[in-house]
Amino acid sequence: MNLKFQLSFAFLLSIVSLIGFSFIAILVSGQNIVQFDSTVISFIQGRETPFLTNIMKFFTFVGSTKCAVIIILLASLFMYKVLKHRSETILFFSVIAGSAVLNQILKWFFHRARPDLHRLIEVGGYSFPSGHSMNAFALYATLAFLLWRHIPTRIGRTILIIFSTVMILAIGISRIYLGVHYPSDVIGGYLASGCWLALAIYFFQRYQEKRRRLEGNKLVRE
Repeated sequence: MNLKFQLSFAFLLSIVSLIGFSFIAILVSGQNIVQFDSTVISFIQGRETPFLTNIMKFFTFVGSTKCAVIIILLASLFMYKVLKHRSETILFFSVIAGSAVLNQILKWFFHRARPDLHRLIEVGGYSFPSGHSMNAFALYATLAFLLWRHIPTRIGRTILIIFSTVMILAIGISRIYLGVHYPSDVIGGYLASGCWLALAIYFFQRYQEKRRRLEGNKLVRE
């Protein structure tokens, strides 16, 4: 996959994610997505069992700020100390921090109240977009992007993608199951974080290519 294709794909993905988020945001603001949210909530919460509730609480805990910070620190140490990739570590932190800040800005802007139908846990704050979903997407999608190139086997890469996808989806679904987010909150969170991540990758790839060219020119002059 050449650089031009990677840049074009990242930029296109950011645009598609932005359009998708804007569409969801318009529906949320106009309260035109109530039927969709109600249908999905009924389907997911209709599967409630004590065992499944414990599983969903576990995924919500994994997606919490405290747990995410531990994962972020461990991943950063691995990339910085083991893989010796400082620029990738900076990208990792930038995406995570940027996603968290963006989430707070969007929550403040939309002021959407959380659902009050059947809550299994109590949390405060606004609902749209889901912070857990944004953080999960930023964390696990970025890890998949950064670790992909360091895994030599196809089966290893497949496991990485499956693991990242399962974590992102499970954390988002857990918020719906536990009654603290609407489905549109979760979808909006994925799209907002996806837009930010794609833009970050776009500029990261351009920076990496520029640095390689400068190093190449330096070697030629020497």
